[in-house]
Amino acid sequence: MAKKNAYDASSITVLEGLEAVRKRPGMYIGSVSRKGLNHLVYEIVDNSVDEHLAGYCSEIHVTLEKDGSCTVEDNGRGIPVGMHAKGVSAERVVFTTLHAGGKFDDTAYKTSGGLHGVGSSVVNALSSWLDVRVMLDGKIYHDYYEQGIPKLELQGGLLPVVGKTSRTGTCIRFLPDPEIFEKTWFAEVELKSRLHETAYLNPNLKIYFTDDRGEKAESETFYEPDGIVGFVKELTAKEENVCEPIYFKGECDGILVECAFQYVNEFHENILGFCNNIYNAEGGTHLTGFKATFTTIMNTYARQLGILKDKDANFTGADVRNGMTAVISIKHPAPRFEGQTKTKLDNQDASRAVGKVTADEVVLYFDKHLDVLKNVLSCAEKSAKIRKTEERAKTNLLVKPKYSFDSNGKLANCESRNASKCEIFIVEGDSAGGSAKMARDRNYQAIMPIRGKILNVEKASIDKVLANAEIKTMINAFGCGFSEGFGNDFDITKLRYDKIIIMADADVDGAHISTLLLTLFYRFMPELIYEGHVYIAMPPLYKVIPSRGEETYLYDDKALEKYRKTHKSPFTLQRYKGLGEMDAQQLWETTLNPETRILQKVEIEDARMASDVTGMLMGNDVPPRKAFIYRHAQEALLDV
Repeated sequence: MAKKNAYDASSITVLEGLEAVRKRPGMYIGSVSRKGLNHLVYEIVDNSVDEHLAGYCSEIHVTLEKDGSCTVEDNGRGIPVGMHAKGVSAERVVFTTLHAGGKFDDTAYKTSGGLHGVGSSVVNALSSWLDVRVMLDGKIYHDYYEQGIPKLELQGGLLPVVGKTSRTGTCIRFLPDPEIFEKTWFAEVELKSRLHETAYLNPNLKIYFTDDRGEKAESETFYEPDGIVGFVKELTAKEENVCEPIYFKGECDGILVECAFQYVNEFHENILGFCNNIYNAEGGTHLTGFKATFTTIMNTYARQLGILKDKDANFTGADVRNGMTAVISIKHPAPRFEGQTKTKLDNQDASRAVGKVTADEVVLYFDKHLDVLKNVLSCAEKSAKIRKTEERAKTNLLVKPKYSFDSNGKLANCESRNASKCEIFIVEGDSAGGSAKMARDRNYQAIMPIRGKILNVEKASIDKVLANAEIKTMINAFGCGFSEGFGNDFDITKLRYDKIIIMADADVDGAHISTLLLTLFYRFMPELIYEGHVYIAMPPLYKVIPSRGEETYLYDDKALEKYRKTHKSPFTLQRYKGLGEMDAQQLWETTLNPETRILQKVEIEDARMASDVTGMLMGNDVPPRKAFIYRHAQEALLDV
C-alpha cells in the first residue's frame, strides 16, 4: 500500500497543450473574476493593434453579441494559414500552442504588446467555443474550437475554405467558459475605457464598438487624431488648468518615447504609463526614468531662477509632480513585463531612453516657454510648503503605533506575528464585533470593531482624515502608514496582515460602510488593493433548517430560489438582518472559517476609471451619481 504522502515519479503531473491554462487560468489572465474575463477581449484586440503598429491595420471592430460572446475583427494581413513546420496550418499552431506566434520574429513585428505569444491560445483554452475566420489571398479560411480543442478536420493539414473575399484580416468570435469564470457577462464600461485609451495611443486607428446585448444595440466609434495630447485633455477636462498640454517625442537606442503632460490647480499626481499600447497599472522603468529626470530638471531650474536658495533642500519628486497629469507611451522592440498581464515594465534600457528623451525635450521646451516654467515651479513651491505643513500635522496627529493594543475594545489583535498568515476583520458594530472576537481563531485572526460610518474621505481635508479616531486606529493597526498627494509614508512591507477583510451587514447601511472603507483604502492606501490584500466578507442571508437533513446557509436570493426548487420537503427559513444576529459559532462557520467562508477580493481593472467613479459616487455632485446608478442598475442585477 502506497504511503499517503508519497512523493515519487507517479506524483508528477504533465499538463498537455492548453490543459495547463484551464487548470491555472490565473497565471495567464490574472484572475477568473470580471477583470480576467475582460482580459480575454484585450488579448485579442492587442493582437489587432500589433497589426496596426506593423502598418497593416486601420480598423478594429469589437462586438458584444446577444449570446454573450465577443467578436473582434480587423483589416490586417490575416493570421498566416500556410503549412507550418509542425505539419498543420500556422493558424492552428497559434491557437493551440503556448508561446507560438509572430511576436518572436523581429521581421514580422518590430514592436508588440503580445510578446509572450500566449494570448490567442489562452483565450481559446478559456472559451466554451472559439470561431476563427481568416481573410487572405482572396479566400475565407475557417477554424473552430471547443475548450481549446480543434473540432474541424484539416484538409492535408490546411484549413477549409468557406468563401471568397476581396478583403484581408482576421475575425475571431469566442464565448467565455462558465466552467472557468465566475461571471461571463462582459463589463462594457471597462471595455470601452480600454478601447478609448487604445485609440488615444494610436491616432491613426479607428475602433468601432457595438453592444448588441440589450433591447437596442449601442455603438460607439473611438478615433482620436490628437493622440495622447487629447488623452491628457480628457483627463483634465474637469480641472482648472495651469498650462496647456506639453508634448514631446523622441527616440533613443531603438526605443520610441512619447509624452504629454499638463498641470492643474488640484494638487494630485496622475501619471499613466504604456508600453506598446499596454497600460502598465503598476508603472515600471519608463515611469521611473521620466520621474527622476523631470525632478532633476525642475530643481536645476528652481536654483537657476532663485526660487530655491543655497540653504534650501531640493523639491521632492512629489513636489514637482503635484498637479501633473501625464501620459507616457513607449514603443519597445523587446519589452519585459512582470507577469503575463503586463502590469509593470522591467526593462532598464527603457528608463535610460525615457530619461534621455525627457532631458533633451523638456529643457528645449522650457527654455522657450519661461512663463510656463515659472507656473510649474510655482506649483512645486506651493506643494513643498503644504508638504511641510502636512508633515508637522502627521507628527501631531499620529501617535507611534504599538504592535498590540486592545484599549476600549478597538482592536483585538492576534497572537501570531507572521504577517503572511495573519488577517484582520473590520467589523461593523459592537454586537457583531463581540461575537467575532469570541468566534475567531486568536492565533492569526484580529478583530477591529468600528462604530457606525467612518468619515467620507472624498469630501474631507487631510487634517480631518488624520484626526478621525476610527481611521487613526486602522492606520496604526495596519502598520504601513498611508499615501497622500503631498508625500508618501506608505510602506507595504510593514503591513501586519496579509488579508484585510471588511465584514459588514448585507444591507444598504452595510454596503455604504464597505464603500466608505474602500474609498479610504483607494485614496490613502491604494497598494493594499493593487497587491491583493483587501477582501469583502460574504455573510449568508439565510439559514435553512429542513425537517430532515442538514442545516444549510444560503448567501443570496438566487441560492434560496435554487434550494426551493431542489428540496421539496418542509423547512424553516431564518433570515439574517445583520451580523449581530449570529452567535459566535454561526459567525465562525459562515464568515471566519477559511475552510467554509466566502471572500470577495477587491480588484481594480482600470485605475483611471476607478478614480473617476470613486470621485463621482462619493463626491458632492448629485446628478452624475444618479445617472450612473440608473445606467448600471441592470448590470448590478445581473452581477448578483
